[in-house]
Amino acid sequence: MIDQLAEANWMFATVNRDDDSEPLDFPEPIPRPGNESTDTERGASGDAAGEKGTPTADQLVQFFL
Repeated sequence: MIDQLAEANWMFATVNRDDDSEPLDFPEPIPRPGNESTDTERGASGDAAGEKGTPTADQLVQFFL
């Protein structure tokens, strides 16, 4: 659901932006615990799970409870 909401917000913002403004970057999916391929793919270009800026699984659980 989180990824779908981020995509819907991106679509809304993209459609309602000025024609002269820079295009918005497509949102990256939220890393999921146990999905090692996602963590290794993001390693070179972004934070791996648990590093600064990316919440851990425990932090996500606490946020949504």
